[in-house]
Amino acid sequence: DSELDQVRGIGLGGDDYVAKDAGDAVLLALVTVVVSAFQLYKYLDWRKLWIILLVFIVISFFSVLAVSQIDSHLLKRVLGVVLILVSIYFFFFSGKIHLPPSAPVQLAMGTVSGVMGGFFAMQGPPAVIYFLSCTETKEEYLALASMYFAIGNTMMTVFRFANGFITPVVCKAWLVAVPAVIAGIWVGTKVSRRMPIGLLRKVVYAFMAVAGVLAIIFA
Repeated sequence: DSELDQVRGIGLGGDDYVAKDAGDAVLLALVTVVVSAFQLYKYLDWRKLWIILLVFIVISFFSVLAVSQIDSHLLKRVLGVVLILVSIYFFFFSGKIHLPPSAPVQLAMGTVSGVMGGFFAMQGPPAVIYFLSCTETKEEYLALASMYFAIGNTMMTVFRFANGFITPVVCKAWLVAVPAVIAGIWVGTKVSRRMPIGLLRKVVYAFMAVAGVLAIIFA
């Protein structure tokens, strides 16, 4: 989503950068989700989280190692197509689909999320689809997603730093943008508390489709 608002009350955005181009976005996303995770911790159910999170960390590590060997323009186009197809499918069928928080489901979604995170700096869609499907309230969804991205983005930041994707220039841009991100968190929280869960789901899928189109256009 932009990685800047990967998970917030108003939904999921889209980042049209692959991992090797997205250092500043990842750092800003980290600020966003750490604040959110702290705010929503009381709604967190670790049984729905720990497997998908561990799988994501392992798969994303190897994906970050591989991304520097793959053409970035091709990755952006693939990302765009995937986001559009996923958003269309779940926009129309999300009400008929329920993904239980079972080990196989978490394993599958964590694997896809890890690959997308490592290649595209876009681990959000598979995880968000899972969280939206297995939760009954906005608060539980946001708590799961925020903690997932808080821990996951922390690990991804470490992986990218170790592989040279986070530079001094990236860090300077991050420091300049942090105040705007914090302000956005406050606005997003206010909006999300007034939004029904059904509408929230549709907004998430719409943002994913827009992100896919932008990824293809700017590839």
